[in-house]
Amino acid sequence: MKYLILLFIVLSSTSCISVKADITTDTETHITKDNLAEARIRLVMEKQEIAWNNHDLEGFMEGYWKSEDLKFYGSNGLTLGWKNTLKRYKKAYPTKAESGVLNFVINDISRIEGDNYWVMGEYHLKRDIGDADGVFTIIFKKINGEWKIIADMSC
Repeated sequence: MKYLILLFIVLSSTSCISVKADITTDTETHITKDNLAEARIRLVMEKQEIAWNNHDLEGFMEGYWKSEDLKFYGSNGLTLGWKNTLKRYKKAYPTKAESGVLNFVINDISRIEGDNYWVMGEYHLKRDIGDADGVFTIIFKKINGEWKIIADMSC
Protein backbone atom coordinates (compact mmCIF):
# COMPACT_ATOMS: atom_id res chain seq x y z
CA MET A 1 0.00 0.00 0.00
CA LYS A 2 2.84 2.37 0.89
CA TYR A 3 4.42 1.51 -2.43
CA LEU A 4 1.19 2.31 -4.26
CA ILE A 5 0.80 5.69 -2.49
CA LEU A 6 4.42 6.58 -3.27
CA LEU A 7 3.89 5.63 -6.93
CA PHE A 8 0.74 7.79 -7.04
CA ILE A 9 2.60 10.81 -5.58
CA VAL A 10 5.49 10.42 -8.01
CA LEU A 11 3.21 10.06 -11.02
CA SER A 12 0.97 12.96 -10.04
CA SER A 13 3.89 15.31 -9.40
CA THR A 14 5.60 14.53 -12.71
CA SER A 15 2.44 14.72 -14.77
CA CYS A 16 1.84 18.38 -13.92
CA ILE A 17 2.75 20.47 -16.90
CA SER A 18 3.03 24.23 -16.82
CA VAL A 19 1.52 25.81 -19.90
CA LYS A 20 2.07 29.44 -20.74
CA ALA A 21 -0.52 30.90 -23.05
CA ASP A 22 0.94 33.57 -25.31
CA ILE A 23 -1.99 34.85 -27.28
CA THR A 24 -1.33 37.20 -30.17
CA THR A 25 -3.13 37.82 -33.40
CA ASP A 26 -2.07 39.05 -36.78
CA THR A 27 -4.68 41.80 -36.59
CA GLU A 28 -3.18 43.25 -33.42
CA THR A 29 -2.30 46.91 -34.00
CA HIS A 30 0.72 48.50 -32.42
CA ILE A 31 0.52 52.28 -32.41
CA THR A 32 3.95 53.83 -32.53
CA LYS A 33 5.00 57.42 -31.99
CA ASP A 34 5.57 57.75 -35.74
CA ASN A 35 2.10 56.35 -36.57
CA LEU A 36 0.46 58.79 -34.19
CA ALA A 37 2.48 61.74 -35.50
CA GLU A 38 1.64 60.83 -39.10
CA ALA A 39 -2.07 60.60 -38.30
CA ARG A 40 -2.07 63.98 -36.57
CA ILE A 41 -0.09 65.61 -39.41
CA ARG A 42 -2.57 64.21 -41.95
CA LEU A 43 -5.41 65.63 -39.86
CA VAL A 44 -3.83 69.11 -39.95
CA MET A 45 -3.55 68.87 -43.72
CA GLU A 46 -7.15 67.65 -44.08
CA LYS A 47 -8.32 70.66 -42.07
CA GLN A 48 -6.25 72.88 -44.36
CA GLU A 49 -7.94 71.40 -47.45
CA ILE A 50 -11.38 72.05 -45.95
CA ALA A 51 -10.53 75.64 -45.02
CA TRP A 52 -8.97 76.31 -48.44
CA ASN A 53 -11.96 74.86 -50.26
CA ASN A 54 -14.19 77.27 -48.31
CA HIS A 55 -11.86 80.12 -49.30
CA ASP A 56 -10.99 80.52 -45.61
CA LEU A 57 -7.33 81.49 -45.92
CA GLU A 58 -7.04 82.36 -42.21
CA GLY A 59 -8.38 78.88 -41.39
CA PHE A 60 -5.89 77.38 -43.85
CA MET A 61 -3.09 79.25 -42.08
CA GLU A 62 -4.06 77.63 -38.74
CA GLY A 63 -1.85 74.73 -39.86
CA TYR A 64 1.17 77.03 -39.86
CA TRP A 65 3.31 78.12 -36.93
CA LYS A 66 2.12 81.58 -35.95
CA SER A 67 5.60 83.04 -35.71
CA GLU A 68 7.84 85.50 -37.48
CA ASP A 69 10.25 82.55 -37.88
CA LEU A 70 7.88 80.68 -40.24
CA LYS A 71 9.48 80.21 -43.67
CA PHE A 72 7.59 79.85 -46.94
CA TYR A 73 9.52 79.37 -50.17
CA GLY A 74 7.57 79.53 -53.42
CA SER A 75 7.83 80.80 -56.97
CA ASN A 76 8.21 84.39 -55.74
CA GLY A 77 11.07 83.55 -53.39
CA LEU A 78 11.29 83.39 -49.60
CA THR A 79 8.53 84.79 -47.40
CA LEU A 80 9.27 85.10 -43.70
CA GLY A 81 6.65 85.12 -40.97
CA TRP A 82 3.05 83.99 -40.51
CA LYS A 83 1.49 87.39 -41.27
CA ASN A 84 3.55 87.84 -44.44
CA THR A 85 2.66 84.33 -45.60
CA LEU A 86 -1.05 85.02 -45.06
CA LYS A 87 -0.69 88.31 -46.95
CA ARG A 88 1.01 86.42 -49.81
CA TYR A 89 -1.86 83.90 -49.98
CA LYS A 90 -4.48 86.67 -49.94
CA LYS A 91 -2.72 88.48 -52.78
CA ALA A 92 -2.27 85.36 -54.91
CA TYR A 93 -5.76 83.94 -54.22
CA PRO A 94 -8.10 86.93 -53.65
CA THR A 95 -11.30 85.11 -54.64
CA LYS A 96 -12.75 81.61 -54.74
CA ALA A 97 -12.15 81.59 -58.52
CA GLU A 98 -8.38 81.83 -57.90
CA SER A 99 -8.24 79.46 -54.93
CA GLY A 100 -10.46 76.77 -56.47
CA VAL A 101 -10.63 73.31 -54.93
CA LEU A 102 -7.46 72.01 -53.28
CA ASN A 103 -6.42 68.37 -53.07
CA PHE A 104 -3.21 67.27 -51.36
CA VAL A 105 -1.50 64.03 -52.33
CA ILE A 106 0.90 63.00 -49.58
CA ASN A 107 3.72 60.84 -50.90
CA ASP A 108 5.90 60.60 -47.80
CA ILE A 109 5.91 61.53 -44.13
CA SER A 110 9.22 60.86 -42.40
CA ARG A 111 10.67 61.79 -39.05
CA ILE A 112 13.72 64.00 -39.24
CA GLU A 113 14.46 63.76 -35.52
CA GLY A 114 12.55 64.25 -32.30
CA ASP A 115 9.21 65.89 -33.01
CA ASN A 116 10.20 67.15 -36.48
CA TYR A 117 8.77 65.53 -39.61
CA TRP A 118 8.90 66.35 -43.27
CA VAL A 119 6.02 65.81 -45.65
CA MET A 120 6.59 65.47 -49.39
CA GLY A 121 3.67 65.58 -51.75
CA GLU A 122 1.67 67.25 -54.46
CA TYR A 123 -1.04 69.86 -54.53
CA HIS A 124 -3.75 70.07 -57.15
CA LEU A 125 -6.02 73.08 -57.59
CA LYS A 126 -9.09 72.63 -59.78
CA ARG A 127 -10.23 76.07 -60.96
CA ASP A 128 -12.46 77.57 -63.64
CA ILE A 129 -9.63 79.97 -64.50
CA GLY A 130 -7.24 77.06 -65.07
CA ASP A 131 -5.92 74.28 -62.90
CA ALA A 132 -2.67 74.57 -60.99
CA ASP A 133 -0.52 71.67 -59.86
CA GLY A 134 2.78 71.46 -58.06
CA VAL A 135 4.88 69.76 -55.44
CA PHE A 136 5.78 70.63 -51.88
CA THR A 137 8.08 69.74 -49.05
CA ILE A 138 6.90 70.97 -45.67
CA ILE A 139 8.37 70.56 -42.23
CA PHE A 140 6.11 69.95 -39.25
CA LYS A 141 7.11 70.42 -35.64
CA LYS A 142 5.12 69.65 -32.52
CA ILE A 143 4.83 72.96 -30.67
CA ASN A 144 2.91 73.22 -27.39
CA GLY A 145 1.22 69.90 -28.12
CA GLU A 146 0.09 70.88 -31.65
CA TRP A 147 1.52 69.95 -35.02
CA LYS A 148 2.45 73.08 -36.99
CA ILE A 149 4.17 73.74 -40.31
CA ILE A 150 7.39 75.64 -39.61
CA ALA A 151 8.72 75.62 -43.19
CA ASP A 152 7.03 75.17 -46.57
CA MET A 153 8.58 74.92 -50.00
CA SER A 154 5.91 74.76 -52.69
CA CYS A 155 6.40 75.08 -56.41
